[in-house]
Amino acid sequence: MQIDNVSGEKTYGQGDHSFKTAGGIEGIRALVTDFYHQMDTLPEASHIRSLHPADQEESIDKLARFLTGWMGGPSLYDEKYGRISIPGAHYHIDIGIAERDAWLLCMERALELQTSYPQDFRDYLMKQLSFPANLCRNRD
Repeated sequence: MQIDNVSGEKTYGQGDHSFKTAGGIEGIRALVTDFYHQMDTLPEASHIRSLHPADQEESIDKLARFLTGWMGGPSLYDEKYGRISIPGAHYHIDIGIAERDAWLLCMERALELQTSYPQDFRDYLMKQLSFPANLCRNRD
């Protein structure tokens, strides 16, 4: 059931509004592809890039599937990979403030490329994504 705010407008984070605003599965996949391109090209991201496999296809698939469900779309990650604990999935990697910030920078730059996303939606996503990004930190 879609829940609306007091004014009757749909709000991000409720129902499938974020998923639809992101352009559905195709829009989210484009965001994630741009995110990993940023990871490949930004000097600030070279360390976190080295923590990922050379072939990014599985990483792209996992993040796109996760974000699809996280934004209120179908639970594609669970269907293919099972349930996930974001901190648990990253526990084997040393993640500190620099790694978190590099990840968020890649996402910020990828969001800037999503010209169909309203600016308030981009701002909302960055704020919301900072929470799980911070949960992945396991060192200072």
